Amino acid sequence: MHHATRAWLDGLRDSVATVRRSPADEIDAAAAAAERMILATHFATWLDDVAALDEARRDHAIRTTGADPHPAIVVTTSVAGIDVVEDLLTANSPIAIDVRPRVAAVTEKDYRAWCMRHPDEHHLLHVNHWSWVKTRVPSVRDAEFTAHPRRDGEAYWLHRTGTAGAGRADGRATHLWKFTGRHATLLEPFIAEGRVPPPPGWRAADCG
Repeated sequence: MHHATRAWLDGLRDSVATVRRSPADEIDAAAAAAERMILATHFATWLDDVAALDEARRDHAIRTTGADPHPAIVVTTSVAGIDVVEDLLTANSPIAIDVRPRVAAVTEKDYRAWCMRHPDEHHLLHVNHWSWVKTRVPSVRDAEFTAHPRRDGEAYWLHRTGTAGAGRADGRATHLWKFTGRHATLLEPFIAEGRVPPPPGWRAADCG
């Protein structure tokens, strides 16, 4: 890891160290547990595959002037996801021990605020991996998911994940889940969002 990379990563960590995090009060225990399950499953698999991400980044760095072949890894996620990542990185597995000095798990808001002050838009110093669950999908979007009709009291969830700054390992995906009020069920992986034209009267603020 280059000195500039270490300084950038330490600065990010320091910038969020004093921020008090707490889950949203309106999320009930069942929803919180379901969100954590989705994120824990994802991050455990991601951590197992981090060697492939590093290999892709090293190849990318060869072709990119100034790119650190051993960059910081910024994971952007929800409060629940931060807790999951920190739990995984405190394990004594060889992978966790090897990668944890390079990883910072933060919210998207904190990450963007840091990058506004200390930009690394070409990802010379860091790779960004994101994984979070949109638990409030407006009903105006139901037409996109007619292949998986929901019942009254159920809600669609969107698990959005992706990577930037790792060359051939870059990409993004969205997975459709359903929350029943008690548990979450995967309905369809790798969906294409926005497949149905918005209805009359739709506003950008209603969706996302």
